[in-house]
Amino acid sequence: MSLQNLLAIGRLQVHQPDAAGIAKLLQAARRNLSDADIEQICADNRFDAAYKCIMQCAMLGLWASGYRSSTSQPGHHQTALQSLGLTMGVAQPDIIVFDALRRQRNASDYEGDPVSNATSQACRDQAAMLLAHTEVWLRAHRPDLLAQP
Repeated sequence: MSLQNLLAIGRLQVHQPDAAGIAKLLQAARRNLSDADIEQICADNRFDAAYKCIMQCAMLGLWASGYRSSTSQPGHHQTALQSLGLTMGVAQPDIIVFDALRRQRNASDYEGDPVSNATSQACRDQAAMLLAHTEVWLRAHRPDLLAQP
């Protein structure tokens, strides 16, 4: 499915990106990745911080492509993650991993399932990989949206 198809069925909305908004969301993703490394907090909260970084990267890809997920629709996290291949060329096997992390997050948040240290670390590693990919992609494809030093 294309981004235009997702727009047509109401899963996405048109979004006009700007450098200030991109910078703010990119900084939030970096902060969340940093928070995922704080050993003094429980694995569940480290996982949540890493997952937030992943979602913020997915949103950066959508925003930079002129879209945002329709948060009024159920499944907006899934839509954002599944669009990573269309927005930033993320490989399908990585998207499958991100979706598994989304399901783990739902089980933790909505059913109280605990998150292991290993799962938390795996999410953190995936978040770091996606954040690095996002920064490279933005520099290569949308340098106009990056704040100048």
